[in-house]
Amino acid sequence: MSKAEKTKQHIIEKTATLFNTKGYISTSLSDITQATGLTKGSIYGNFENKDEVAIEVYKYNAGLLGKTLSRSFGDEYPTSLDKLHAFVDFYRKNWTIVFANGGCPIMNAATEADDSFPALKTQVRRSFGQWMNKISDAIAEGQSKGEIDTNIDAGHYASLFIMLIEGGILLSKTMGDQSFLHHALDRITSMIDHELNILPS
Repeated sequence: MSKAEKTKQHIIEKTATLFNTKGYISTSLSDITQATGLTKGSIYGNFENKDEVAIEVYKYNAGLLGKTLSRSFGDEYPTSLDKLHAFVDFYRKNWTIVFANGGCPIMNAATEADDSFPALKTQVRRSFGQWMNKISDAIAEGQSKGEIDTNIDAGHYASLFIMLIEGGILLSKTMGDQSFLHHALDRITSMIDHELNILPS
């Protein structure tokens, strides 16, 4: 990695929590220089403008979440049902870390990704699409292996799981009460066990 690449990565990593907590639009150049210990000239020597920093930081934050979630769908889990349960368990075990870093980076960016920041909106849409595909693929795999009811719509459940999780995170973070997220996760677990699963219990 070159010196320029190292500096760029330093800027991204040092501002990752800042952007996710304060917001991709609200974070100022002064905030970035304070977080990184670099001058404005150094920031602009590596990024065209603040929006480019914001996009790269979003990609970094979403990428970290994506890598962590991908472990839930790894080969270490023998059945698709196990993978879906591991996906739910990730949020049960890691909600404090998610909240401490400002909440879900995809949801946070989505609230800002309106017509005033179309480049961010494009990135968020891509992230949600990848997330839905990951869950949908796990469900479809279970259907092909005779683990999951073939009559259910994999895409429908994938989007429903995401809506429940994101809504649970939003309410829990806003109200300062983790029970909302756990209620959402309990509902997803119930759907996995009683609506998707066709294996004998």
